[in-house]
Order: sequence, then structure tokens, then C-alpha cells
Amino acid sequence: MVRKPLIKRILPPKELVGEIIVPGDKSISHRALILSSLASGNSRVSNLSPGRDCESTMNCLKALGVKIDRQENLTPFVTIHGAGNSGLSEAKNVLNVGNSATTLRLLSGVLATQPFLSILTGDASLRSRPMKRLVEPLRLMGAEIYGRGDDSFAPVVIRGKRLHGITYSLPVPSAQVKSAILLAGLFCQEDTIILELQPSRNHTELLLERMGVKIEQSDACICLIPPAFPLTPVDLYVPGDISSAAYWLVAGAIHPSAKLKIKNCGVNPTRTGILDALLAMGARISQENRRLEGNEPVADLCVESSQLRATEVAGNMVPRLIDEIPLLAIAACLAEGDTVIRDASELRVKESDRITTTVQQLSRLGAAIEELPDGMVIHGGKTLLGTEVNSHFDHRLAMSLAIAGLAAKGETIIHSAQIAEVSYPGFWNEIERIAWH
Repeated sequence: MVRKPLIKRILPPKELVGEIIVPGDKSISHRALILSSLASGNSRVSNLSPGRDCESTMNCLKALGVKIDRQENLTPFVTIHGAGNSGLSEAKNVLNVGNSATTLRLLSGVLATQPFLSILTGDASLRSRPMKRLVEPLRLMGAEIYGRGDDSFAPVVIRGKRLHGITYSLPVPSAQVKSAILLAGLFCQEDTIILELQPSRNHTELLLERMGVKIEQSDACICLIPPAFPLTPVDLYVPGDISSAAYWLVAGAIHPSAKLKIKNCGVNPTRTGILDALLAMGARISQENRRLEGNEPVADLCVESSQLRATEVAGNMVPRLIDEIPLLAIAACLAEGDTVIRDASELRVKESDRITTTVQQLSRLGAAIEELPDGMVIHGGKTLLGTEVNSHFDHRLAMSLAIAGLAAKGETIIHSAQIAEVSYPGFWNEIERIAWH
């Protein structure tokens, strides 16, 4: 996964000032790589996420026979030479997805349709994450797919075959499972229909439509209508990752002397729950230069020091900010009043149990925070005190603790900080650049 142990020391700076360009959106990057590999022709993707997770997707696709060229210049891009709907080949070894559940789940949807055997595995964290939610719908489509522990965990073994479209109601909001079903549905002759009780990020649907696939959508229903192939290759600029921008949004809101601008950031409404939550808390955030990049909305986000108040997060809001809840908890620590987060039990099956680890580590910093079965209660208005904390090898927790350190009194020492490379390799350089001591 990440090779070199790293300890980071964070001191609260006198001010936080500057412009930030965050990495390309990780979710969009995964989908651009996979769908471009199935297109009939060459696609060019700029501003691809530099994190290790997307590197895992690229390496797996190369092992499946896809040619991908990387061009490093002032505007780095990759060219994916699309293999079409029948151009993938059997990998010569097990496909290792590292820490990336997105890689495993999305590729499984494609590989379930291919006429060969595939075995997918990953690191210890990935092998503890639930896979039955993926196996069950693919089996309903006719897939021959197996997992360890009664089909509950990776490694996952797939014997590809011809599948058929289904109507499936997602029991838990999951853009990864939804995308795996849609990717499998590309190869089916029947409609593939997905019912969502709660909306999840829709990057797959937007990119499929851009590549010429007919998608019909209502509030709770997504229908992929065949034939899907040939997929049209794309020239795609990946907008900045809102999940990466969220660190700077919270940092700017909680620091007493801050003025930050995050440029070229994706503001897809299925992902902007963190914006809505912070605005509800009184954060001084504005959007400038709103526009579309492909089918994705983009803007520059400006944030200044704010007086925050407590909020409640639950229900349909949760899937729109699931990755940002540890950060939101930090904002809540410094807000007036009691913030309640519920309906977020999905956090327990992320890279760490993010409910338990967030509560434990913020408690070490002096937060008044209680664990709930599906969330947490944060009693705000407390001063955070720097101390030693641990990332639990969870990239989002590591970076969230660093943001807490920017507003804490004294030095915050973060162990296993190297894990940030999974999604944001430049994070530690960026935090040093904007923190004026």
C-alpha cells in the first residue's frame, strides 16, 4: 500500500491564506479510466487523480491488456486506447487493487461479463470491507462470482459469462455497487434498472450519457437501455475533487484568520453535502465562476473565518457527504451547540471504522464527542488541545486530524500520516504552503 512510515507535526498557524488547486476527482477518475478502456477509440483524460487508488485502477486495466500512455507536461494527461466491448484479455496474475474498493467493485461489474477467469484482491484493509452487497446483484444478473467468508470479503473470484439485465433496489446507498451493476448492464441485451431509496453520486450515469449510452432517470430510478456499444471515446478534463477541497473548506471556516480559494472544484450536487452542511452551520463560503466541464458542474470555492453553530445531519444528506463526516465532526467541535450525525452506519465499513476512530482520536484532542451506533454527537465550543493521534491507516482520518491540528492549541502529532497518499499525495506539501506561522 504505502511503504514509508511518516509522522507529521502540525502547529496552529497565525493565518491561512492562499489559492489551492486540489487533485482531480478520484471518483470521476476511476470511471473515466474504466469506461474509456471499453470505448471504441482513444480517449484523453486530463487532471486525473494522482492518488494510489487510481493508480491501482490503471495498473489493473493494463494487466487486462489495455494500453494507457501517460504524458507529463504542463498539463499532464493520459491517453487510453479503448479496447471496445470485446478487447479485454485475461490477466496473467491476480489483480491487486491495493486499498481501492472502487477499483474492485467497478471492475467486478465489467469482468463478470468477460469470457475468462479473474481474481481480485487488495491490502488488509480492503480485504475486510463488505463485498456481499456486490456479489448479490451480479449473481442475480447471472454472474459466477465468489468471495471469501461466504462471499462476504475479497479475494473475489469471477468466471465471466453472458449476463442479463435486472431490476434491482439498492438496500444501502452505494455509488460503487450501482456503478458495478451499470457496467455489467452495458453488456446485456435487456434493460438494467436500479432503484435508489437515497440518491448517491451520479458520475457513472453522467459519463455514460456523454459516451452515447441511453440512460433514463427519475427521482429514484435509473434505467440503462441497450444497445450500449460502441462507447464513444471522450476528451475529458477531471474537475477538482470536492472531497479533497473539503479539508480546506473546514480549515478556512474554523481558523480565526483564514481566507482561502479552491479553484476548479467539482460541485456535482450529489457530492456537495459538505457545502450544504457547512453553510447551515454559518460558514462563509461562496462560489465563483460556475461552469460545466463535460457534464460536471465546476466552480471556484471561497471560504473565510466563520462563527459556526451546530447542525443535524441525517437521512438523504448522509450519502452526499459520507466521506467528509470526520471533517464535519471537527467543524462541529468548534461550533456553538450540539451537532448530531445519524444514519451514517456505512462509516463503520470504510478504510477504518470511521465512527469509532473519529470519536477516539478527536477525544484525544479534547473534544466532547459521543459515539452512536450510526453516528455521533459532538458537544461544541470546546478548545482542541494538540496531542499525539493516529490515522489508523485511513487516509481521510489522517488529513482530517491535520485540519484539527490547524485550530488546536499546541502541537498535534499524527502517526502513519503517509496514508494520505491514497487519495491526496500533495496534501502535506499544501498544508505547509498555506500555513503561515
